[in-house]
Amino acid sequence: MQVTIKDLAAALSARAWGDLSMQVSGAAEPGQSEPDQIALAMSPKYAEALRPGGAAILAEGMDPETYGLKAAIFAPRPRLVMAGLTRSFDPGPDIARGIHPSAVVDPSAKVAGDAAIGPFVVIGEGVEIGPGARIASHVSVARGTKIGADALILNGVRIQHGVTIGERVIVQPGAVIGADGFSFVTPEESGVEQMRKNLGKRDDFTPQKWVRIHSLGGVTIGDDVEIGAAAAIDRGTIRDTKIGSGTKLDNLVHIGHNAVVGEDCLICGQVGIAGSSVIGNRVVLAGQCGVSDNINVGDDVIAGGATKIFSRVPAGRIVLGSPAVEMTTRMEMDRAARRLPRLSATVAKLQKTVTELLDKA
Repeated sequence: MQVTIKDLAAALSARAWGDLSMQVSGAAEPGQSEPDQIALAMSPKYAEALRPGGAAILAEGMDPETYGLKAAIFAPRPRLVMAGLTRSFDPGPDIARGIHPSAVVDPSAKVAGDAAIGPFVVIGEGVEIGPGARIASHVSVARGTKIGADALILNGVRIQHGVTIGERVIVQPGAVIGADGFSFVTPEESGVEQMRKNLGKRDDFTPQKWVRIHSLGGVTIGDDVEIGAAAAIDRGTIRDTKIGSGTKLDNLVHIGHNAVVGEDCLICGQVGIAGSSVIGNRVVLAGQCGVSDNINVGDDVIAGGATKIFSRVPAGRIVLGSPAVEMTTRMEMDRAARRLPRLSATVAKLQKTVTELLDKA
């Protein structure tokens, strides 16, 4: 796929310079770009490797003539330009329109005429697939599920019954949406319940049998959501588990039953959100964060990597650590902890001095 510098700049909402009719077919790092590729040199230190006569994306203020370029596009916000650039050159998965002969589609399912259903896909009773949706090979979609327009469901995804997926949703390979929640109860008061009541003290230890609480709810996913590879979103017990529009889930994220995740959140790899927690809008949870069950996290909260959230977090807080505290407090605690060896040595020295003085008295 080739595109002119003029059209590429228009797609990126960026300013172009030089030969706007020059065509490029991809992007590469400076020094590794082929003649038909545009080099990414959005900093002077990267621009040193540019090849004269080529095309490059530069930061505002850089002079393309200095590097002998034939054409250039200026990036006012480099990472945003990267988003548009990669989108322009990404051909996407090769899934032919129509229903592949090896797919199994229940007669009651409604599949839009321009949808694409790949090999070995199984679509259950009453499923609805919207216009322009693409479903790659070996995907299963259980009864009553609805998938919106222009959704992209990639290889090996498992979507259980009663799931509602919005428009333009992307689900990466191996994700599981709508599995039963991890919800069990004992006939008598369990050890976990005793621990919560008595803050760790238990009166006795008796044999316990776990009884399943079945999951009658579903999963509702908004528009423009992305779900990473091998992520898991459990269905609700009675009400639906919900993921708000615009939210992005990384690989290996787990969302527990009844949880509600707001809009435009960024949930990074290996994050676990336990059942019935409520996550506000525009929340960022960095890698390996954990949120306990029945916890509320307010809008615009940012949690640093490996943060463990055991209690409510007010809107707008930046938190870090286990247990989570405000980042400035955590940094003070870490500085204090680093001073402990020196403080211990000082105390030992003082103790020795006091002992010697007492011995002389």
